[in-house]
Amino acid sequence: MLFGATGFVGALTAEYLAAHAPQGCRWALAGRSAAKLERLREKLAAIDPACASLPLLTADSADPESLRALAESARVVVTTVGPYVWYGEGLVAACAEAGTDYLDLTGEPEFVDTMYVRHDARARETGARLVHACGFDSVPCDLGVYYTVQQLPEGVPLRVDGFVRSNAMFSGGTLASAITAMGRGPQQLRAARERRLHEPRLVGRRARAPLGTPHFSRETGAWALPLPVLDPVVVARSASASARYGPDFRYRHFAAVRRLPLALGAVAGAGAAFGVAQVPAARRFLINRYEPGTGPDQERRDRSWFSLRFVGEGGGRRVFTEVSGGDPGYDETAKILAEGALSLAFDELPSLAGQLTTVTAMGDALLTRIQKAGIRFRVADAR
Repeated sequence: MLFGATGFVGALTAEYLAAHAPQGCRWALAGRSAAKLERLREKLAAIDPACASLPLLTADSADPESLRALAESARVVVTTVGPYVWYGEGLVAACAEAGTDYLDLTGEPEFVDTMYVRHDARARETGARLVHACGFDSVPCDLGVYYTVQQLPEGVPLRVDGFVRSNAMFSGGTLASAITAMGRGPQQLRAARERRLHEPRLVGRRARAPLGTPHFSRETGAWALPLPVLDPVVVARSASASARYGPDFRYRHFAAVRRLPLALGAVAGAGAAFGVAQVPAARRFLINRYEPGTGPDQERRDRSWFSLRFVGEGGGRRVFTEVSGGDPGYDETAKILAEGALSLAFDELPSLAGQLTTVTAMGDALLTRIQKAGIRFRVADAR
């Protein structure tokens, strides 16, 4: 069940499923507007005539009964309806109660931490897998580090640094989520503290993701600017769940900027955006200026790309790996989200439940799927 199917990324995800869902896969579209769902179904039928009979379900994030019906009607529910901190909890709760697997695209740490505190225990009881950040946030990073760790020795302390580059644009929904998150600093800190009170402590091992400091990276030939985003937190949680990451694991996450003036401009721009996000009126203006549901056109997305380079070391070995692909925020995100849903529905996966990272929930199965779908993983060098 794809909830938010008529939004910008939702429609791209629906188009990907129409073209790639395996024979016998029963899937459906859900959203607030029956008329918009019908128009989308007509569009999908042009890709695959079988889509003309796709079931449609009207549901609203403000209507708990409709979310309960949605969760109970499917084995896997995918949602693109954000900002999740405003609109997401009802569906997480419904899936945790129904024992239904759940996937989203959130990059909002506060939301992920709050959902852990409130719904992880119930999901473990019912067998539901709650998997957040199953798009560009944070699959290329999470799986990229997993792939890098597999090139390094076992049973030794490991260090991995990631460097991300891209030329992509954002959609209205992405901007709304980012501005919302930047304007909720105190709430994020409270949610993180509360999670730590509920989360079991790691015994005998250590997994961490410190912020790092700005520096020039000789390995990438670029200025490295620390990124305070969800990705490294997800990586550290994957590392906590697996002894393969070694007894002492550290990951740092950076934006790679080739020229110093651009690096300084990026720092200034990020600071300005954070400052604006603290002013409610300015925050509302920015969100309303770029209406959710809009985004870059196909021509612009066709020119977009991303590259995530990783430098991993441990046990006397050093490896350089890369994950790369096309437009990260939309085309590749839709691809990753759809393949994640198909993996939960069809692949043989670990018998785990509760809030899980993509690596913990799907690991090699999802890695294989997105490689076949065109996202490239490679070892560039090893010493």
